[in-house]
Amino acid sequence: MTFQQKTNNSNENLKRNLKGTLPLLALLTAFPALSTDMILPAVPSLAKIWNQPLSVINLILVCFFVTYGFFLLFYGPISDRFGRRRPLLFGLAVYIVASLLCAFASSAPILIGLRILQAAGAAASSSISMAMTKDIFSGQERERILAYIAVIMALAPMIAPVIGGWILADFSWPWIFFIQAVMGVIGILGVLRFPETLPRVSDVPLSRMMHTYGRLLLNPSYIVMVLVMSASLFPLYSFIAGSSDIYINGFGMTEQKYSYFFAFNAMALMVGSFSCLRLTRSISSRHLMTAGFAGIFLGGVFLLLTGQHGPWSFALPMFLITFSLGLSRPPSNNLVLEQVDRDAGSASSLLIFSYFTLGAVGMWFISLEWADKVPVLGAIALGCGALVLGAWAVLQRKGIGGAA
Repeated sequence: MTFQQKTNNSNENLKRNLKGTLPLLALLTAFPALSTDMILPAVPSLAKIWNQPLSVINLILVCFFVTYGFFLLFYGPISDRFGRRRPLLFGLAVYIVASLLCAFASSAPILIGLRILQAAGAAASSSISMAMTKDIFSGQERERILAYIAVIMALAPMIAPVIGGWILADFSWPWIFFIQAVMGVIGILGVLRFPETLPRVSDVPLSRMMHTYGRLLLNPSYIVMVLVMSASLFPLYSFIAGSSDIYINGFGMTEQKYSYFFAFNAMALMVGSFSCLRLTRSISSRHLMTAGFAGIFLGGVFLLLTGQHGPWSFALPMFLITFSLGLSRPPSNNLVLEQVDRDAGSASSLLIFSYFTLGAVGMWFISLEWADKVPVLGAIALGCGALVLGAWAVLQRKGIGGAA
């Protein structure tokens, strides 16, 4: 029996054992959100413990995002060239070691450096798990599995800060990283039980596989769409980095209560995505994207007018902004990928890299020493909403997205 026949048989077994396959794929896909959002409730206390400004402490988020996005560009082609299991096991091992080292960090610069290492490992889990989904499933079955995984991805940012808040209520911040290391161990044990899912490894040299990014950069419609859609996420990533300071230091909440408000905002993303799935049956994707971009703009207006009056006056406009992103993001991602005729995998990786890189800029910007972050966040949402809405109108007049 050939290697490809053995792999195909293994994948058929994985399909039948869906109860064991789906949880592992969902866990691997959720690693970035769990790794990012669990530490959010501890950010203000870390600033006090190490006597550092929030702009420095928030680099544990900014550097994680930049590194994560950068390594996404590499793990996909590497897994196509050498198979899924080996790079995935390597990435999870790096993640576990980095998480344990983070727990013993004695200063902000050390923790920032170790978070970079942790992100380098975490990138393997989400990128390769998506490729494994394509290896194992096909057609409508794959769509169903991806829908389940999407729900987990939406739940992860809701649950992660709540877990972090619970840990801080009874323990100290290093335990957040101990829990993340345990999560990595669970992942690596699951992968060790998995067979190789890639039926046939590519024989194209890795250097030539990376050339696909050069072709994408020379595709103007793709690049313009990537930049426009990435800009729409700028307010969300700014909120992620600034939310703990706004709720804990600004509104005087405990870490645990803050985690519930953060989960409320994360729920908006899930509600928006579900609404998109329902509404696409009767409303065109083009109109949903227009409504979503307009919602970001309106949320910015409400933030500027009422956001400083209290936690709910801030949370409700942010809910509108995040809901609007959930509503517009699925058709936006699809429209971006429609701008390429080949290299869809690399196009997806570059799109996500752009999201995370521009998101890191938003995290850095909101982390500056602003006297009050609420109006700054409102101005960001207002400005990005207006920019994206205007750019979207221009793109439609030029025929890009008219049939979306």
